[in-house]
Amino acid sequence: MAKKISNNIPELGLSLASYTGKQVITRIGDEIIKDVIISVFSGGNIRSLTEPLTRRRITLSSASLLITFLRSTKNVEGFPENMNELISKELTTNISKEKKIYLQWMLGLTGKSIQNVLRGNDSTSLASYLNDLDNTLKNTIDQAREDFGNIKSNFYLEKSDDNILLNWPSLLQLFIAIGTQTLAIRGSEKSMYGKLFEKLILGSLLRVLGFKLIDPNTSTESNMVFWLSQRGSKRESDATLLLKPGVGARFDIGFIGPGNTEISLDKVSRFEREMEHGSSLHFMSTIIIVDRIGAGSRITEMAEEIDGNIVQMSMAFWVKEIAKILNEKLGLDHAILDMSDAESINYIEKEVRKIDLNSFV
Repeated sequence: MAKKISNNIPELGLSLASYTGKQVITRIGDEIIKDVIISVFSGGNIRSLTEPLTRRRITLSSASLLITFLRSTKNVEGFPENMNELISKELTTNISKEKKIYLQWMLGLTGKSIQNVLRGNDSTSLASYLNDLDNTLKNTIDQAREDFGNIKSNFYLEKSDDNILLNWPSLLQLFIAIGTQTLAIRGSEKSMYGKLFEKLILGSLLRVLGFKLIDPNTSTESNMVFWLSQRGSKRESDATLLLKPGVGARFDIGFIGPGNTEISLDKVSRFEREMEHGSSLHFMSTIIIVDRIGAGSRITEMAEEIDGNIVQMSMAFWVKEIAKILNEKLGLDHAILDMSDAESINYIEKEVRKIDLNSFV
């Protein structure tokens, strides 16, 4: 018998447990990510575009959890009756980060709850948590049996030709695991996609407009260049571009709703008007990019007070609008300025297809 529960976790489940922004591009596919970027450049909603990716991860991870329970029921002695005790012991052994995440989900624990509920996962807190979890499950099982009667569900695993029986105890623990992993995945993906697509959208935008990506720590180039997320003396700008020596712009982007755009402006208002790069001092304009502006918002007027511009990604041709702002403020000359709206969309799609997205992450 496979004594370790973690040995019964499918490889698919482990691959979905945790990954970085760069791995997202590899696993989802470069062209699919570019489709999302092109859609955003045409006014698409980034949250609605990434939601199918999140749902796919959740549903496949849920399927993997079910298979883990079925395999463990067959292969691990004492499972599921002593599942919590078995998992707590296994968590002290040398297992991968992905296996540890999966086992924690099976105990109803996310990374956040380990910090907040267990205060860092010390042994005393974990023992107390597991005791409470056992009592909760016992009471819930008794209540389910009283209200609904006993339940027995037979699962047939075609590939191994196994019939495995699950009942209230194992099913309720499975539901806890699925609920926990759903919460964890949604929380991590909201943060991960936000940070990832901030870089991908800004990087692709500036590449489409003809700017070259550089590392400001190693390059002193000042003509038609940009870089992403560099720490300044006051705050971090999401992107910085230099059209020529002494002339540039800082960008702040946020995939936030219409009720929160003032927050973005408050951050940007602390940008400095001057910046040093190489041996030159550059005078910077400010451009704020938000999802959309709510009715009655003062953010446009507030942006003007700091000599900044605000652009909504919900607009169908906002990339062209950015080019116009850079033309008016900095003197950028670009072919997209002379294109019709329809021509600009076709141009943007063609240019995005050429971009190496990995260079931004």
